[in-house]
Amino acid sequence: MADDKALKDDSQVVAALGAAEKHHDGALGRLFDWLRIPSISTDPAYAESCREAGSWLVRELEELGFEVSLRETPGHPVVLGHYRGEAGGEKRPHVMFYGHYDVQPVDPLELWQEPPFEPRIATIPFDRKVIVARGAADDKGQVMTFIEACRAWKAATGTLPVDVTVLVEGAEEDGSKHLPEFVEANRAELAADLALVCDTTMWNSMTPAITISLRGLVYCEVVVRAADRDLHSGMFGGAARNPIHVLSRIIADLHDENGAVTLAGFYDGVAEPPADVRAQWEKLGLTPKKYLGPIGLSEPAGERDRMLIEQIQSRPTCDANGIIAGYTGEGTKTVIPSQASCKVSFRLVGDQDPEAVAAAFRAHVEARIPADCSVEIIEHKGSRAIALPYDMPALDAAREALADEWGREPVVIGNGGSIPIVGDFKRTLGLDSLLIGFGLDDDRVHSPNEKYDLVSFYKGTCSWVRVLAALAKRGV
Repeated sequence: MADDKALKDDSQVVAALGAAEKHHDGALGRLFDWLRIPSISTDPAYAESCREAGSWLVRELEELGFEVSLRETPGHPVVLGHYRGEAGGEKRPHVMFYGHYDVQPVDPLELWQEPPFEPRIATIPFDRKVIVARGAADDKGQVMTFIEACRAWKAATGTLPVDVTVLVEGAEEDGSKHLPEFVEANRAELAADLALVCDTTMWNSMTPAITISLRGLVYCEVVVRAADRDLHSGMFGGAARNPIHVLSRIIADLHDENGAVTLAGFYDGVAEPPADVRAQWEKLGLTPKKYLGPIGLSEPAGERDRMLIEQIQSRPTCDANGIIAGYTGEGTKTVIPSQASCKVSFRLVGDQDPEAVAAAFRAHVEARIPADCSVEIIEHKGSRAIALPYDMPALDAAREALADEWGREPVVIGNGGSIPIVGDFKRTLGLDSLLIGFGLDDDRVHSPNEKYDLVSFYKGTCSWVRVLAALAKRGV
């Protein structure tokens, strides 16, 4: 908890923060109980464990006074709960909190220092205390920061400062396959003023962040075919078309010498960040040495006229994700393959249209296919980017609340990844989302020995205490 001098003169906030601090040990025990449930959504063998994890959360929310139930979907069930306080005849601000209770598989198991569903406290360099378990950061620990903030408010004041809907799904790690249709089918029940999402990261271990944008995605596979069989390169080399060469040209021509993507109209809908936000990014001093050095690299490969932080947050990208062609086994086999394939992804920003980008990519590929080759292009479902208004009142409220807790201004950033359901919240429910998370880049999310800093857990809870109060004061 921050020093009293940093607190706003609000006795209820002070009381709720005190309750959160008093119950830290109990909160940790509750999180450990949840982490012990192996809710791996992608493996059918763990279907009952997923249901158990959802049921566990239902009981916790019932204890806090929520009207809550486990809702069925064609996949894993959704936890949906509502808390409505007394408003004295006036409409109270209403937020919807989203998270997920499912976790990634644990493979390779042999790389875990301890069993992945036996949570423990460990000490890592610089005397950092961390929670180690699958799901500690993604997303059970993050969800629990919000639940424990609600618990603190109830303990201190007997109520919550805003009305709250909690929507926690069980299949985020399996693509949230059925959640969009669930949101559509329950539009009336999910009505709110604002969505809150806790599945993102901080800027660093002591600097909070609010994610203002999420990249969208276009994903395609390309298969180039030539001869009706693999050919002996000594007999046919120089005469027969080589699909690897054709595919290599397609990939190479996707970028120009300055790192920009060459597709026609690719940058349509890409907006510049406000000058004050860009200035804030410059002050962060994200250098290639800091960002790329730890992974053994030194030179940014994106657009040369852009800061590195822009390349990873606010600019669209194109990457080849895999190439399959020819003989790749041990030893030699001198063949010209009959086909070559690759997987290509585009991360989108702003108002870029996934369908337009996919069409431009198709045109790019087809223009480079020789007469004696054929091509198949497989387009997977795309998603639009999410860009939230920089001037929305809720953003200002959250910035003030986080600054009070952490003692420094939060960074407003973009996220290079995608959380597609946030787009559904906007399109289906008309809700903007505040994405406030307390994860760190070294949390080993999706990897063995996943961890979540105790500071992130404890101060994350206090942060939500303050954010809820700030949203109540602003009327969201």
